[in-house]
Amino acid sequence: MDIRKIKKLIELLEESSLTEMEIIEGEESVRLSRAGTVAAPAQHPAHLLNVQAAASTEPAAAVSVPPAAPEAQPGEHEQSIPNGEMLVAPMVGTFYDAPSPESDPFVTLGQQVTAGETMCIIEAMKMFNQIEAEVSGTVVAILVESGQPVEFDQPLFVIR
Repeated sequence: MDIRKIKKLIELLEESSLTEMEIIEGEESVRLSRAGTVAAPAQHPAHLLNVQAAASTEPAAAVSVPPAAPEAQPGEHEQSIPNGEMLVAPMVGTFYDAPSPESDPFVTLGQQVTAGETMCIIEAMKMFNQIEAEVSGTVVAILVESGQPVEFDQPLFVIR
């Protein structure tokens, strides 16, 4: 499938209220889903794909629309965030608290961390980016679950 067609499909998905779509053209297919609609916390980065190209013999096109989650009201979550230095996501991607599903998390609640210590991994475009603590202190809040998509500037940890 031509990359221009895929880009156009992405634009259509962004402009619509759809959360997922799959298009099949002859032997080619593409499946697109919005970040946050694929619930796969048990999976690890190597198993996640937001865009898949696969061979198929079905000539039909399919579009599926899972129910939309209710949106949070502004200020709804800020009340539950403790005071301290906020470590925010420097990019859009998928948050992982450990280097692999079998490993222990990089940090736990109440753990002492030093500036430069790895706190988590954010996968963006199949690149695994280690996110490091900017300050030393105690982790007083972990605001994201492993496998969850994160937005740019979204709070991840609070360090005091």
